[in-house]
Amino acid sequence: MSNKQPHPANSEGGMEQQICDDYNRMERAIHFLVQHVQEQPSLDEIAASVHLSKFHFQRMFTRWAGISPKRFLQYLTLNEAKDVLVRHGSVLDAAYEAGLSSPGRLHDLFVTYEALTPGEYKAGAAGLRIGHGFQPSPFGRCLLAFTARGICGLSFVEAGGEAAALAELRATWPGATLAPDDGGARRLARRAFGPDPHSAPLKIVLRGTAFQIKVWEALLALPPGEVVSYGDLARRIGAHQAARAVGNALHHNPVAFLIPCHRVIRKVGRIGGYRYGEERKRAMLAWEAAQRLRRQDGAAQAGAV
Repeated sequence: MSNKQPHPANSEGGMEQQICDDYNRMERAIHFLVQHVQEQPSLDEIAASVHLSKFHFQRMFTRWAGISPKRFLQYLTLNEAKDVLVRHGSVLDAAYEAGLSSPGRLHDLFVTYEALTPGEYKAGAAGLRIGHGFQPSPFGRCLLAFTARGICGLSFVEAGGEAAALAELRATWPGATLAPDDGGARRLARRAFGPDPHSAPLKIVLRGTAFQIKVWEALLALPPGEVVSYGDLARRIGAHQAARAVGNALHHNPVAFLIPCHRVIRKVGRIGGYRYGEERKRAMLAWEAAQRLRRQDGAAQAGAV
């Protein structure tokens, strides 16, 4: 990997490459922080892990995460909310105290929800064109799929998993025509993961069973800053004894991160499993907490004026 510092882009292609490089560095930095949180690495050590000077890394991380590396590490240090949750007994009260609660990207981007019509569902999306592309993100490489009506798929992909990810997309939309569109995927990824909280609204197109869509819709309806348990989520949709079925619906969430299944935690206080790995789940919760802290700092500064 080159140690050369990125420079301001002087062309559209150069700008796209810089954004891609920044995403890759963010991913590696977040991975390093999660892996080494108990060692409390210094800014120099974190910057060295992505081959940047500490000054350039500080600016880059703050620009993309909305918070400094030090404060991000402080959140991870509070981690895993386990002790706080057990001590308080109440999942939501403990989540607020532990800093897990956050407005998240759903609130930032005013994500809306738009399901298929019954006719489209029955036809298996026949005739529908789905653009797709593999893009970097702060949480790893992802496959982003979209129609003219909105995002219909977002999954995280490990190296060598591209073919399997595309096969799953085809199985979800058997009647659709899949069309590679890296440019369209790149633009949507920038809005979904970028630092600008004032991006235009994103729309989501969903295909699933009635129960699955009900669970996903409940997640989208969570008030900003709320973390829930599987049982709590089941009660929200009027299915008090269906915590396991809720877990199954979360596993089949077709639009990761934007439909925030990573915010569902176990009642006993553990972070719990996640389809794309517990480490990625912790990183997402920390990322959202960073947005919350940024808003708190902004509100405090405004109040002091």
